[in-house]
Amino acid sequence: MAKWTEADIPDQTGRTVLVTGANSGLGLRTAEVLGARGARVLLACRSPERGQRALERVLAAGAKAELVRLDLADLSSVREAAAAVRERTDDALDVLVNNAGVMAVPLGRTADGFERQFGTNHLGHAALTWLLMPALRTRPGARVVTVSSLAHQTGSIDFADPDYEVRRYSAWGAYGQSKLANLLFSRELARRAALARLDVTSVAAHPGITATELSANTARSRGNALFGLGAKAFNLVSQSTDQGTLPQLYAATAPDVEPGGYYGPDGFRGLRGHPAPSGSTAAARDELAASRLWDLTAELTGVEPDPA
Repeated sequence: MAKWTEADIPDQTGRTVLVTGANSGLGLRTAEVLGARGARVLLACRSPERGQRALERVLAAGAKAELVRLDLADLSSVREAAAAVRERTDDALDVLVNNAGVMAVPLGRTADGFERQFGTNHLGHAALTWLLMPALRTRPGARVVTVSSLAHQTGSIDFADPDYEVRRYSAWGAYGQSKLANLLFSRELARRAALARLDVTSVAAHPGITATELSANTARSRGNALFGLGAKAFNLVSQSTDQGTLPQLYAATAPDVEPGGYYGPDGFRGLRGHPAPSGSTAAARDELAASRLWDLTAELTGVEPDPA
């Protein structure tokens, strides 16, 4: 069977796509490719300067693109971004790609006091998704793509202490928890959308091992030369950003995507390759935990879940 590539992406003319973390790496490549296929692309970025550079790059390729200010580590910014997107699109959003994230950073807190990785990678994206659901509901075949990671395999959700206020902090443990939360949220959204009979497909994807800014950002946050060398070594053995972006592009556009599905590289242990259904842990398929996380997320963010 032929491998899926960017050439298989259907025409995206008339569709509007929002990509978080679109200033570099997987997010920027996603915006570039979908824009080149005719989509109107909204680049949601935390840094105005880096976002502007990314916007100019996408526009230079002839795409219709706009910049949206979004800091996922600040729920007030999430609310403002969602309101801006709904206004700019007249409540008509076809695809939301929850791509942005931080990885294995030192213990820190978001503007609302949450552990930084759980707050940014999961809570910020969950709140954004719920706040944008009115715009997604209006579009036939709308999709929510949530980017998880192989690191979900090491994750567990501590419902009593998700923000590491009591237990000893583990940078990689917190990252695994946030990526498991991404996967559980994506599947619970798919389940609830089906029950509500919404024409909204929720699906997850992961890039395998891909050379992006994420590992470099981790090294910078540590301020440690050894971590910097490790990041460079990681990128040497990783697949390219273009290749690593394929699973989320597939999730966003392929006609045979299954609601609640999880897609990643088809190579050894999902490390590299072309898009295909990906395996996940039993913890990622725990429906009770997914429902419990949904409720906890609503409580922590103060955002009304949609669908309820």
